[in-house]
Amino acid sequence: MRNYSKVRLSPSIFTPVGKGILFLSILTLFGCDVSNIPESLDDAKTQVVKPEVQILEMRPQPVVMKKELAGRTSPFLIAEVRPQVSGIITKRRFKEGSLIRKGETLYQIEPSTYQAYVANAKAALARSKANLTMTSLKEKRYKGLLVSNAISQQEYDEADGVYRQAVATVDVDKASLKMAQINLGYTRVSSPISGRIGRSIVTPGALVTANQEQALAVVQQLDPIYVDLSQSSASILRMRKALNLSPSPSNLGLDVQLTLEDDEAYTHIGKLQFSEVTVDETMGSVILRAVFPNPEQLLMPGMFVRATVQIESIGDALLIPAQALTRDVKGQPLVMLLAKGNRVEARVLGNVELVGGKWLVRDGLNIGDKVIITGLQRIRPGMEVQVMSEDIHADITPELQKQEVK
Repeated sequence: MRNYSKVRLSPSIFTPVGKGILFLSILTLFGCDVSNIPESLDDAKTQVVKPEVQILEMRPQPVVMKKELAGRTSPFLIAEVRPQVSGIITKRRFKEGSLIRKGETLYQIEPSTYQAYVANAKAALARSKANLTMTSLKEKRYKGLLVSNAISQQEYDEADGVYRQAVATVDVDKASLKMAQINLGYTRVSSPISGRIGRSIVTPGALVTANQEQALAVVQQLDPIYVDLSQSSASILRMRKALNLSPSPSNLGLDVQLTLEDDEAYTHIGKLQFSEVTVDETMGSVILRAVFPNPEQLLMPGMFVRATVQIESIGDALLIPAQALTRDVKGQPLVMLLAKGNRVEARVLGNVELVGGKWLVRDGLNIGDKVIITGLQRIRPGMEVQVMSEDIHADITPELQKQEVK
């Protein structure tokens, strides 16, 4: 038996003349089997134009909103080793690429000149101390004579002045000795931090100068390690609004997951630690800094990585397929619902967000609403439709990555 339920009829066919033609056509099509003839033309119209649709009943489900940011690794601490005194490098006391402890000697500069400075300063201090002893005794003797009026006040003042100068000379010579000893200590160029040292720029026999521009070597602490994430200022604003964050460190501390250049997930979880307080005027971007443990030294400075930050966790999210949402003439998000009597109802939504290829509806839908997801081109508000199948519940994973709006 033929089925003509999907034949489309023009509205003009239902004029008085058209109704007669339609009735005769129905008689012809159905032949002598009058049991298949609709009782009226209105029944025939209803039977023909009722479209079939599929629906999705709104059910709450957990969703974790995430944000992926691109960034590069940078050392937790970095020290460029430079000499603080001039001289000839006599020894290099480390192996390139090895781990270095704070205070460990890296280079030895020829110390003989500075040893001589120390000896000279010691001799000068001994001389000034001897002079201080003599002037001190003289000052005390003159003080007693002044009481008995054996000398004048002027003579005592002169003796007291010489004594005070001797005291000052001793202090100066002590400082000179201290400086000479410090410079002698600087002939042992040591590491200011613990970490891994790179290649040596100089070799034994090279002449170096105090505070030269070129570093002898670079020491970097890589455990923990920083990951600097660059993000546009507009995205940072949206992120702060979603998290209710301020730039202060007390409001950060979010968990950060890392994906390496080979698309492998990094096993350790980091923390969002710092947000730059100014925007780069040339790039319009802001730097976020996360810190990660790096005990295996797998992360090296300068590596390109992708960091995923958890923005929000929603326990009762309502999600609809992307094709179920359209826009009205004003650009507002719009969905079609199945109402009572299988009638189509149009509803304008409020805040919606594209998440993992589906729309997260924050305003406008309720639990239990039946959203029409197929056959949208054949329906309009108020039309009666036929549900083609039972509710199709979308397979949506609990964790969806938030797509950045460009």
